[in-house]
Amino acid sequence: MIFLGSKFCPHCGARAGRTEAEDETVPKPCPRCEVALQSVALGPTGTVKIQECPKCEGLWVDVATFEAICTDREEQAIVLGGASPPPERAVLTLDEVRYLHCPECHTLMNRVNFAGRSGVIIDACRGHGTWFDRNELQRIIDFIRSGGLEAARERDRTQLENLQRSRPIPATIEPIEPRPTWANPWVDGRDLVDVLLFLGGAIARLFMK
Repeated sequence: MIFLGSKFCPHCGARAGRTEAEDETVPKPCPRCEVALQSVALGPTGTVKIQECPKCEGLWVDVATFEAICTDREEQAIVLGGASPPPERAVLTLDEVRYLHCPECHTLMNRVNFAGRSGVIIDACRGHGTWFDRNELQRIIDFIRSGGLEAARERDRTQLENLQRSRPIPATIEPIEPRPTWANPWVDGRDLVDVLLFLGGAIARLFMK
């Protein structure tokens, strides 16, 4: 069992189960150090394809591949090389926050705390993929395997249900009947009196002439 980033087995010296794939497209720049990313296929059949920076060892993973890694334990095992990463403690620094550009569309990516509670801040472009600094993807897989992702989803469901319960039920409003118009003068008795007085005055004026 070896970890992602190891090119040879620490026990027998054999080359790791990863191959550097030929990428026919224009090489993408590393968002962190701008070195050309290298396409890598992981696993014995090369099912997991990612792009790695040979300088900072960061990883660029497209949307579909990351979704598969989040839901499939076999994909997770391939990324980890068959072993869970050693536990790492998040290091808080006072360094200036730097927003990175997407290697695909070159727009600034969003900084997101994965699942809202993992403590792993990733850089994500919604339409193209996610950038992981060194060891961040391993930490996320460890978070998923420990039940953190499912716990976060359950928390979101509970918050949504509580919000729906706390909303006040709107009071029933009686419909307002339209006021009678001149087109229907017989609905209101006062309108009828006004009409009779008007007709009586008109007839009286005719006789006076």
